[in-house]
Amino acid sequence: MEISDIRPDEYDRAAELWEASVRATHTFVTEADLDVFRPLVRASFGQIAQLAGLRAGDGLLIGFIGVQDENVEMLFLDPAYRGLGGGSLLLKHAFAHFAATSVDVNEQNPQAVGFYEHHGFRFASRSEHDSTGKPYPILHLRL
Repeated sequence: MEISDIRPDEYDRAAELWEASVRATHTFVTEADLDVFRPLVRASFGQIAQLAGLRAGDGLLIGFIGVQDENVEMLFLDPAYRGLGGGSLLLKHAFAHFAATSVDVNEQNPQAVGFYEHHGFRFASRSEHDSTGKPYPILHLRL
């Protein structure tokens, strides 16, 4: 696996990875919510200041991380590649190249919370709703 920039012609693939990952890990998200989030996520790829992709040996995009103002805004992997160290590679890349020091994570996604805590993040605060106003509590974690 290697990390490189994501090209604009790969944004659709990144959006597919986002949705596959959310379906595998965010069991609390409804189909209606996916319909709301899908275009927002797709549009965000061109707006995130720092975006990097994880690639399989054949160059296929299998995951990505996005950082804005030192905050990890998104980290998603193809579910077939979970547990193989790709998420850790992306996060270490964000530490080294994007100066990431914080992340907001769904409280209802304990695997993600544990992943970030394993990498040194600690609870800083909590919000009752996500950034779209949905009733999905968010934990704000800091290094």
